[in-house]
Amino acid sequence: MKEIRVRFAPSPTGHLHIGGIRTALFNWLFARHTGGKYLLRIEDTDIVRSKQEYLDSQLASLRWLGLEPDEPIVYQLARSHEHITAAKKLMEQGKAYPCFCPPKDAEQVVHDLDLGIGSKYDGTCRDKTYTIEDLKKPHAIRFKLSHDIDTVEFEDVILGTIKTPADQMDDFIIIRRDGTPIYNFCVVVDDIFMRITHVIRGQDHVSNTPKQVLYYHALGANVPLFAHIPLILGPAGNKLSKRDASVSVEEYRAQGFTVDGLANYLIRLGWSHGDLEIFTREEIVPLFTLDSIGKKGAIFDIKKLEWLNGVYIRKTEPKVLMEQIKAMNTEYALDLEGLWTQEKLYQLLHEYKQRAVTLREIYKDIVAFAQHPELDLSLITKWRNEKTVLLVKDFLHVLHDVTLDHEHLLNAAKTVCDRHQEKLVNLAQPLRLALTGSVTSPGVFELIIILGREHAMKRISTLLEQL
Repeated sequence: MKEIRVRFAPSPTGHLHIGGIRTALFNWLFARHTGGKYLLRIEDTDIVRSKQEYLDSQLASLRWLGLEPDEPIVYQLARSHEHITAAKKLMEQGKAYPCFCPPKDAEQVVHDLDLGIGSKYDGTCRDKTYTIEDLKKPHAIRFKLSHDIDTVEFEDVILGTIKTPADQMDDFIIIRRDGTPIYNFCVVVDDIFMRITHVIRGQDHVSNTPKQVLYYHALGANVPLFAHIPLILGPAGNKLSKRDASVSVEEYRAQGFTVDGLANYLIRLGWSHGDLEIFTREEIVPLFTLDSIGKKGAIFDIKKLEWLNGVYIRKTEPKVLMEQIKAMNTEYALDLEGLWTQEKLYQLLHEYKQRAVTLREIYKDIVAFAQHPELDLSLITKWRNEKTVLLVKDFLHVLHDVTLDHEHLLNAAKTVCDRHQEKLVNLAQPLRLALTGSVTSPGVFELIIILGREHAMKRISTLLEQL
């Protein structure tokens, strides 16, 4: 059986976006499911827009997500000679020809459109004879579309049979007058070189495919199977924009989303297996097939991503959480290590992960907890009454001697509340405010244990001074 070979092919003209990462994930999963190879090609032929910083960012994002290729990276620009050689071979076979027509400027194109002429090439140079001397003059190379073709047809694993009437196409340029190859031609030459069997990419590439199918046939190569996956859409069903959500993978990493949480969400965005929602990539590999990918665009929901990320955070041990925080931002890790002993830090990570949806949220909360909090008494209005001062004073007195573990602290607090005939929450919330400056936090008694008797009493005393 022929080895399955797929590729992810980003252009280094910006940071990797979440749609691109989902495409990479689908390629990786399909390769793993079939025992094939997952490859990476950098399509860097746009010299003006391609930047080293974007390439570095894209490769870092792929490393972070565990999506490094199974073979060395192919750089498209480095293969320009092979692209030109392939075009010249087509010329020798009569499947392409030099075009000496001067390129139309934008004004001429608009004028022609106004006259109903359209922008299709009129074939001026198609059947002209030319000499070696002629080829020394400025010229482009055009693909010679056979007049015997009525329709260009290809099978898409997701979308089904797609047909394009040949009269919608013309003898399109494959090498520009300046000698640089056209993107669609480069893609095919490189896919043949990389022995790609399946092209898995976004539906925005469907319109490129008919031309590419013609190139495969002309170059005498097998046409790969295509699978055009649905686009990721914003909440209103429009193309996802920065107004809807962060688009760059780097932004999600900086915000504290985990590799597993982000990958799980993106895989599920367009692919399904029954009601399965939470899974590791390894669990999905035996289940992943292309025919389980939907045809319609998938709506991006940041709240669901946050929820799913929180699920993974809660499942993660403190030591691993600390490693993830360090991978997210080295300075964050240094801050936390400078504020707390390892033992207390791991305790805090365990407590704060229970409510958090991002790693950055955990970092900010633990850093804030190290500081003596600003107290906004209006936050406890709901639980404050004429007995609040007595409740807090009595608990502070008990805190002098009580054993610092959850059971003893809870019993002490219940005893104080019973004495004043008050609910436990009417003591717990003022204590929470005293310790954290907030009325939402991990367990009050766990925080007292971590802070230690002296620091906890000092913060509670500060609250009493303001009540």
